[in-house]
Amino acid sequence: MAADELTGLIRYLNQEDWQDCFSEVLGDHIGPVLESGDITFEDLAEMIGPDVAMTLWGCAFEDFLGLDWDDGRNFVDVYLKRRGWKEGPRNSAYMRALKTSVMSLYEVSDIKPGQSLMARDLLRGGDPILVHDGTATRTLRQWDRIAARLVPSDGKTILAGGLLAYSWGACAALAANLYRVLRKRQGKTEFPKIDTQTLRELAPTFTLTWLFRTLEDMARQMDGPALFNGDGEDLVFYEVCFPLTNGVTQKTVADVLDGITALRPENRSFWNWLKEPMSDPVQKAGRDENGKFLRTEMDDGTIVLGTLDLKGRQLRLQVNSKERAERGRAMLQAGLGDLVRAPLMQIMTPVQAMEDRGTQGREASPELQIPPEEEARIIGRMLERHYRQVLDEPVPALGDMTPRQAVQTASGRKKTVAWLKGIENVTARAQGSGGAMAAYDFGWMWHELGLIELRK
Repeated sequence: MAADELTGLIRYLNQEDWQDCFSEVLGDHIGPVLESGDITFEDLAEMIGPDVAMTLWGCAFEDFLGLDWDDGRNFVDVYLKRRGWKEGPRNSAYMRALKTSVMSLYEVSDIKPGQSLMARDLLRGGDPILVHDGTATRTLRQWDRIAARLVPSDGKTILAGGLLAYSWGACAALAANLYRVLRKRQGKTEFPKIDTQTLRELAPTFTLTWLFRTLEDMARQMDGPALFNGDGEDLVFYEVCFPLTNGVTQKTVADVLDGITALRPENRSFWNWLKEPMSDPVQKAGRDENGKFLRTEMDDGTIVLGTLDLKGRQLRLQVNSKERAERGRAMLQAGLGDLVRAPLMQIMTPVQAMEDRGTQGREASPELQIPPEEEARIIGRMLERHYRQVLDEPVPALGDMTPRQAVQTASGRKKTVAWLKGIENVTARAQGSGGAMAAYDFGWMWHELGLIELRK
């Protein structure tokens, strides 16, 4: 919402009985959430932040501007008739444009930070629209989805202030809610097609869906997801340091490590501890099916159990579970014997590891930092190698077909486009606006699959 342009309009809410009318609309937008949690709007603002709460207020206010009441009055019309002389033609035109606008769900692309974006209406269809914006374009990423109102202003199309960034999970919830409200069976397409008048009536659905989903996500984050390694073991980082016995050289230790079949050397001071060929690990009984699993593999698909680093007078084993730490320690003590002394062990939870990583990042010396160009090159090679392999592997989102197989049919091409957009969007958000991963260009995958004309 353009605050300067709507200041007078907002103040006019206190005139006559308009505050009661607006309270009714605000209740449609957030009332069910307040009732379900037995909280007030002030409580909600404390939970999600005052800025976000005011955005929700703005969504309700913009909806209110387009409503006609039983007596035939419209808030914008009444205000401009009585106070329009204070606003001038530009502000008056903007208010009238807001009055006729509707909220819809848009997919954004071709983002030029601080300047513009292209917005494609996912509910009404049609070609993408050029939208001029200097604020939201600085935080949005390719293929993000937003619930917003597009408003004509000074010969351009701009975003109104009531903008809600929809996650992919929230989009799925919105689709289900829209089908239910419209009393339609869930179709094959992701969203039902909706006309403009119906969208006008469904404005609160966008706010409520976004708010319920956001609060659910916040609750899950507060509890924290269960974290496991690839074997279903609790994720805890162990560092086991073996001091070399007096008189023992690095070469002697390296020669022994090279002879242990489970270790694959990268060089004379670094080894990967690999899992022996066997069936894929299964989730342990009782594990949270919604937990997150961390699994590291070599280029050939062999699972990495840990790493060994020989530096100075220490051999350091790093693993991500108590079970692997015990197995690794036993393996090394059996192989190295008297070449090393009793190990020292350091344990760190995932939360502590993240905090430690953040501290190290702030204190790292310049000579330990990787130049941005080199980081981008390394990450680019890693991503391309990974996704070239994925193109020939079954993908659950594509009905367990490979991407190359899926694009052979019309329905498969639609699914593959959605899958590609999801990959791009997640990667773009992986490291914020400045990360090397966020800058990776997936264009080659669209070309490879013959879908480049659909990348819009």
